[in-house]
Amino acid sequence: MSNKMKKGEKVNGKVLIVGIDIGKNSNTGYWRYPNGPESKVFSFCNNKSGYESLMLRIYAAGKIKNAEEVIVGFESTGSYCIPLAHYLQNQPIKLVQVNPMHTKRWKDVADNSRTKSDKKDPKIIADLIEMKRYLSVIIPRGASAHLRHLMHARERLLTKKNMSMSQLHDLVFILFPEFLKVMNGLKSKSAFYLLGHYPLPDNLIELGFEELYLLLKKISRGKLDHTRALELIEVAKESIGIKEGIESIINEIKQFLREIRLYNETIQEIEEKISLFLKKIPYRDYLLSIKGIGELSVAGLIGEVGDFEAIRTQDALIKLAGLNLCENSSGKRKGRICISKMGRALLRKILFFMAINVVKEGRILHDYYQKLIKKGKFKMKALVAVMRKLLKIIFALVRNKTYYQENTKIKLAA
Repeated sequence: MSNKMKKGEKVNGKVLIVGIDIGKNSNTGYWRYPNGPESKVFSFCNNKSGYESLMLRIYAAGKIKNAEEVIVGFESTGSYCIPLAHYLQNQPIKLVQVNPMHTKRWKDVADNSRTKSDKKDPKIIADLIEMKRYLSVIIPRGASAHLRHLMHARERLLTKKNMSMSQLHDLVFILFPEFLKVMNGLKSKSAFYLLGHYPLPDNLIELGFEELYLLLKKISRGKLDHTRALELIEVAKESIGIKEGIESIINEIKQFLREIRLYNETIQEIEEKISLFLKKIPYRDYLLSIKGIGELSVAGLIGEVGDFEAIRTQDALIKLAGLNLCENSSGKRKGRICISKMGRALLRKILFFMAINVVKEGRILHDYYQKLIKKGKFKMKALVAVMRKLLKIIFALVRNKTYYQENTKIKLAA
């Protein structure tokens, strides 16, 4: 959620500003009043005593000019900032974060130097806070926190699974390249079973057509008929797969098969937990009322946003997703308008797949999407527009605490 301000506006002189540069083992801090006293840069450890020492410094600094408010800000730095953010969230302060790109650019402006040092960074962060160039920190709580962690765990497992699938594909191509064409890849249960038991062309030839046909019919539950079995036998006889060192390759194929099965089982367990925690979200049914949006999409959406009810405007939500529009123009050159992509990447990914579903025929944004295509918009640009529109609809449903109904106009203005 961005802090809007007028040009040149700064925080008032009775506000204590604290800038923190996050590190793995220790952090550096700095405090000051606008047009007032300031501290030297100090260090504190990433542990309870370190955090408590930080708060003691803040309390002592706040008494110097009877601070009306304390704003503590840090740079978004992945996992290292999370424990400190959770600790500070429960303190009597205003917690904010600054964009790492802003700190980098302001550093160049402040002292015309690109050098990075722990003593300089917290002061740069304090500068940005004083100019109100910061974002609010929304930390998910309860079920929302579980959904965020579970969705991120699922995403990591899917990445690892896809890597294993890619390596498995390469090994199968070495031994039996024709198998991939006949079985249309490696995603089916039938393909997995055959690779685990009959990975070589000679294995299928020895099995024979009748046995292979009955086996495929059983595993695929009748989806694969004698035609597929016959094709496999024919390509096995003419296969160009290698003949040397095949035992080692087979062992590696079986290893990847075990890994992928384990990933699938773990992903399924995570999705079951996601479903349980999603039921604890009071406004989940409002989002699920949109045709084409499933539980996983809604869970990912809530996990990334943290708390829809804490988001004040649609523009803030769009900015959180990195879907706010920006343009690079200079002089007579007019740059193209694009999205900033400076928000949460996983949130954009989820919205993209949601957009693909809601533009299908009979879904809520099909007509809107088709209208954009007829105007000459490229498909990707049209989908981005759908993502923005869909996010506004979702925000309105949560705000109004209502279900989506067709032919009902929803006020999308903030």
